[in-house]
Amino acid sequence: MKLFKEILGYALGAILFVGLMPVLMWLSCGSPDLWPASPVRVAVAIVLMLTGLSLSVWSIVYMRHKGDGNPMDAFGHELAPRTRHLMTDGPYRLSRNPMLSGSFLYLIGFCLWLLAWQALLVFILYVAVMMLQVRSEERRLRRDFGSEYDNYCRQTGRFFPKRPQ
Repeated sequence: MKLFKEILGYALGAILFVGLMPVLMWLSCGSPDLWPASPVRVAVAIVLMLTGLSLSVWSIVYMRHKGDGNPMDAFGHELAPRTRHLMTDGPYRLSRNPMLSGSFLYLIGFCLWLLAWQALLVFILYVAVMMLQVRSEERRLRRDFGSEYDNYCRQTGRFFPKRPQ
């Protein structure tokens, strides 16, 4: 059962973040041609998308091996086994939410690819929903890890690295 929940968590994440969000963006724009005219725009979009996907995958792999768990905890409901260790190294030294930061980069790349206000609106709505999820997750992490998590928050930005003081 644990393996099934784990596979389900990864599959749902891939479907939602890599597949569904770009499709919603594309549909919201009226299903435009997917090959924009500007090769420079395409190149920058691809770099952003690949960088974002790489950061997200690195975070998932790191979480699985070092955190001994899975990222799929949606609004307090455990969809797959939660991590049992607070991760502060690897991609988590850059951001408290590197998986989400990666998905943001990926979707910003897709917005650039489409270059339409409708895609940007879908992205903004996605960010708003994810902020609710992040706040829910932060409450859980604070309950689970206490002052260790509070110290980590002071040292590490929510989505981006903090400047050294």
